[in-house]
Amino acid sequence: ADRVTYSSRVLLKKILLDNMTAAGEMRQYQVVGRKAGTDENPNPEAYRMVIFAPNPVAAKSKFWYFMRQFRKMKKTTGEILDCVEIVEKNSRSVKNYGIWLRYDSRSGTHNMYREYRDVKLTGAVSQLYNEMAGRHRCRPRSIQIIRTATLGAGELKRPNGAQFAQRKVKFPLPHRVDSAKRGQKALSDRTFSTVRPTTYFG
Repeated sequence: ADRVTYSSRVLLKKILLDNMTAAGEMRQYQVVGRKAGTDENPNPEAYRMVIFAPNPVAAKSKFWYFMRQFRKMKKTTGEILDCVEIVEKNSRSVKNYGIWLRYDSRSGTHNMYREYRDVKLTGAVSQLYNEMAGRHRCRPRSIQIIRTATLGAGELKRPNGAQFAQRKVKFPLPHRVDSAKRGQKALSDRTFSTVRPTTYFG
Protein backbone atom coordinates (compact mmCIF):
# COMPACT_ATOMS: atom_id res chain seq x y z
CA ALA A 1 0.00 0.00 0.00
CA ASP A 2 2.90 2.36 0.79
CA ARG A 3 4.49 1.64 -2.59
CA VAL A 4 1.22 2.45 -4.41
CA THR A 5 0.83 5.69 -2.44
CA TYR A 6 4.41 6.74 -3.22
CA SER A 7 4.05 6.04 -6.95
CA SER A 8 0.77 7.95 -7.10
CA ARG A 9 2.41 10.95 -5.43
CA VAL A 10 5.26 10.91 -7.94
CA LEU A 11 2.77 10.69 -10.83
CA LEU A 12 0.71 13.56 -9.41
CA LYS A 13 3.83 15.72 -9.02
CA LYS A 14 4.85 15.00 -12.63
CA ILE A 15 1.37 15.95 -13.88
CA LEU A 16 1.46 19.24 -11.95
CA LEU A 17 4.87 20.15 -13.38
CA ASP A 18 4.07 19.20 -16.97
CA ASN A 19 0.64 20.83 -17.16
CA MET A 20 1.37 24.45 -16.29
CA THR A 21 -1.62 26.54 -15.31
CA ALA A 22 -2.00 30.31 -15.35
CA ALA A 23 -3.92 30.70 -12.10
CA GLY A 24 -3.66 34.26 -10.83
CA GLU A 25 -1.11 36.78 -12.06
CA MET A 26 1.88 35.58 -14.01
CA ARG A 27 5.36 36.49 -12.78
CA GLN A 28 8.57 37.23 -14.68
CA TYR A 29 11.66 35.20 -13.82
CA GLN A 30 15.26 35.24 -14.99
CA VAL A 31 16.62 31.69 -15.04
CA VAL A 32 20.32 30.96 -15.56
CA GLY A 33 21.45 27.39 -16.18
CA ARG A 34 24.17 25.37 -17.80
CA LYS A 35 25.34 21.86 -18.49
CA ALA A 36 26.92 20.15 -15.49
CA GLY A 37 30.69 20.41 -15.39
CA THR A 38 32.86 17.42 -16.38
CA ASP A 39 36.56 16.65 -16.32
CA GLU A 40 36.86 17.61 -19.98
CA ASN A 41 34.82 20.82 -19.58
CA PRO A 42 34.77 21.93 -15.93
CA ASN A 43 33.29 25.38 -16.68
CA PRO A 44 30.66 25.03 -19.46
CA GLU A 45 28.81 27.94 -21.04
CA ALA A 46 25.84 29.35 -19.11
CA TYR A 47 22.53 30.37 -20.67
CA ARG A 48 20.12 33.04 -19.43
CA MET A 49 16.41 33.06 -20.22
CA VAL A 50 13.54 35.38 -19.20
CA ILE A 51 10.41 33.30 -18.60
CA PHE A 52 6.83 34.12 -17.57
CA ALA A 53 5.47 31.56 -15.11
CA PRO A 54 3.21 31.51 -12.03
CA ASN A 55 5.96 30.24 -9.69
CA PRO A 56 9.72 29.42 -9.70
CA VAL A 57 9.08 25.68 -10.10
CA ALA A 58 7.19 26.21 -13.37
CA ALA A 59 9.85 28.72 -14.53
CA LYS A 60 12.64 26.15 -14.11
CA SER A 61 10.54 23.50 -15.84
CA LYS A 62 9.95 25.79 -18.84
CA PHE A 63 13.67 26.63 -18.92
CA TRP A 64 14.59 22.97 -19.42
CA TYR A 65 11.75 22.59 -21.93
CA PHE A 66 13.27 25.28 -24.17
CA MET A 67 16.86 24.19 -23.58
CA ARG A 68 16.04 20.70 -24.82
CA GLN A 69 14.95 22.28 -28.09
CA PHE A 70 17.86 24.71 -28.53
CA ARG A 71 20.80 22.77 -27.08
CA LYS A 72 21.64 19.18 -26.20
CA MET A 73 20.82 19.73 -22.56
CA LYS A 74 18.26 18.41 -20.13
CA LYS A 75 17.55 18.53 -16.45
CA THR A 76 19.43 15.33 -15.57
CA THR A 77 22.67 16.54 -17.21
CA GLY A 78 22.41 20.22 -16.26
CA GLU A 79 22.10 22.54 -13.29
CA ILE A 80 20.29 25.77 -12.41
CA LEU A 81 22.65 28.54 -11.34
CA ASP A 82 20.12 31.25 -10.53
CA CYS A 83 16.37 31.84 -10.59
CA VAL A 84 15.28 35.33 -9.56
CA GLU A 85 12.01 37.20 -10.04
CA ILE A 86 12.14 40.42 -12.08
CA VAL A 87 10.05 43.19 -10.52
CA GLU A 88 9.03 46.23 -12.55
CA LYS A 89 10.32 49.53 -11.17
CA ASN A 90 7.45 51.81 -12.15
CA SER A 91 4.06 50.20 -11.65
CA ARG A 92 2.06 53.37 -10.99
CA SER A 93 1.37 54.50 -14.58
CA VAL A 94 -0.57 52.77 -17.35
CA LYS A 95 1.57 51.63 -20.30
CA ASN A 96 0.93 50.01 -23.68
CA TYR A 97 2.50 46.60 -24.20
CA GLY A 98 2.96 44.64 -27.42
CA ILE A 99 3.41 40.88 -27.17
CA TRP A 100 4.60 38.59 -29.96
CA LEU A 101 3.73 34.94 -29.36
CA ARG A 102 3.37 31.52 -30.92
CA TYR A 103 0.76 29.01 -29.87
CA ASP A 104 -0.37 25.53 -30.84
CA SER A 105 -4.03 25.08 -31.72
CA ARG A 106 -5.96 22.00 -32.73
CA SER A 107 -5.07 22.58 -36.40
CA GLY A 108 -1.46 23.78 -36.23
CA THR A 109 1.05 26.34 -34.96
CA HIS A 110 0.29 30.04 -35.36
CA ASN A 111 2.14 33.32 -34.85
CA MET A 112 0.27 36.22 -33.27
CA TYR A 113 0.73 39.81 -32.12
CA ARG A 114 -1.41 41.35 -29.39
CA GLU A 115 -1.58 44.66 -27.52
CA TYR A 116 -2.64 45.30 -23.93
CA ARG A 117 -2.79 48.22 -21.49
CA ASP A 118 -1.64 47.61 -17.94
CA VAL A 119 0.55 49.06 -15.21
CA LYS A 120 2.92 46.06 -15.29
CA LEU A 121 4.21 43.70 -17.95
CA THR A 122 3.16 40.70 -15.86
CA GLY A 123 -0.40 42.07 -15.80
CA ALA A 124 -0.40 42.34 -19.59
CA VAL A 125 0.87 38.75 -19.88
CA SER A 126 -1.86 37.61 -17.48
CA GLN A 127 -4.43 39.30 -19.74
CA LEU A 128 -2.87 37.49 -22.68
CA TYR A 129 -3.25 34.05 -21.10
CA ASN A 130 -6.84 34.77 -20.06
CA GLU A 131 -7.82 36.09 -23.51
CA MET A 132 -6.15 33.23 -25.37
CA ALA A 133 -8.00 30.75 -23.17
CA GLY A 134 -11.32 32.48 -23.80
CA ARG A 135 -11.06 33.31 -27.51
CA HIS A 136 -8.97 30.42 -28.82
CA ARG A 137 -9.38 27.72 -26.14
CA CYS A 138 -5.59 27.74 -25.85
CA ARG A 139 -3.92 25.94 -22.96
CA PRO A 140 -1.15 27.80 -21.07
CA ARG A 141 1.39 25.11 -21.95
CA SER A 142 0.76 25.75 -25.67
CA ILE A 143 1.72 29.46 -25.53
CA GLN A 144 5.30 30.57 -26.18
CA ILE A 145 6.03 34.28 -25.73
CA ILE A 146 8.65 35.36 -28.25
CA ARG A 147 9.08 39.06 -27.47
CA THR A 148 7.52 41.89 -25.45
CA ALA A 149 7.87 45.65 -25.88
CA THR A 150 6.57 48.87 -24.37
CA LEU A 151 4.81 50.86 -27.10
CA GLY A 152 4.21 54.55 -27.54
CA ALA A 153 0.91 56.06 -28.64
CA GLY A 154 2.04 56.26 -32.26
CA GLU A 155 3.16 52.64 -32.38
CA LEU A 156 -0.21 51.11 -31.52
CA LYS A 157 -1.88 49.05 -34.26
CA ARG A 158 -5.07 47.85 -32.56
CA PRO A 159 -8.01 50.28 -32.28
CA ASN A 160 -8.99 49.07 -28.81
CA GLY A 161 -5.80 50.34 -27.23
CA ALA A 162 -5.44 53.38 -29.50
CA GLN A 163 -8.71 54.89 -28.29
CA PHE A 164 -7.27 55.25 -24.78
CA ALA A 165 -3.90 56.63 -25.92
CA GLN A 166 -5.26 60.05 -26.94
CA ARG A 167 -4.12 63.23 -25.25
CA LYS A 168 -7.61 64.50 -24.39
CA VAL A 169 -9.32 61.23 -23.60
CA LYS A 170 -12.51 61.53 -21.55
CA PHE A 171 -14.52 58.98 -19.60
CA PRO A 172 -18.14 60.13 -19.31
CA LEU A 173 -20.16 59.02 -16.31
CA PRO A 174 -23.80 59.60 -17.28
CA HIS A 175 -25.25 57.53 -14.43
CA ARG A 176 -23.81 57.74 -10.96
CA VAL A 177 -25.06 56.00 -7.87
CA ASP A 178 -23.77 57.52 -4.65
CA SER A 179 -23.69 55.28 -1.66
CA ALA A 180 -23.30 56.22 1.97
CA LYS A 181 -19.53 55.83 2.12
CA ARG A 182 -17.09 57.75 4.22
CA GLY A 183 -16.80 61.28 2.89
CA GLN A 184 -19.71 60.86 0.46
CA LYS A 185 -23.35 61.78 0.74
CA ALA A 186 -25.98 59.17 0.03
CA LEU A 187 -28.82 59.71 -2.44
CA SER A 188 -31.34 59.44 0.35
CA ASP A 189 -30.88 59.79 4.07
CA ARG A 190 -33.73 57.38 4.68
CA THR A 191 -33.39 53.61 4.52
CA PHE A 192 -36.69 53.19 2.66
CA SER A 193 -38.10 55.66 0.13
CA THR A 194 -41.11 55.82 -2.17
CA VAL A 195 -39.29 57.90 -4.80
CA ARG A 196 -36.79 56.48 -7.24
CA PRO A 197 -33.33 58.04 -7.00
CA THR A 198 -32.01 60.29 -9.77
CA THR A 199 -28.78 58.87 -11.20
CA TYR A 200 -28.43 61.17 -14.22
CA PHE A 201 -26.58 64.41 -13.51
CA GLY A 202 -26.00 65.61 -17.09
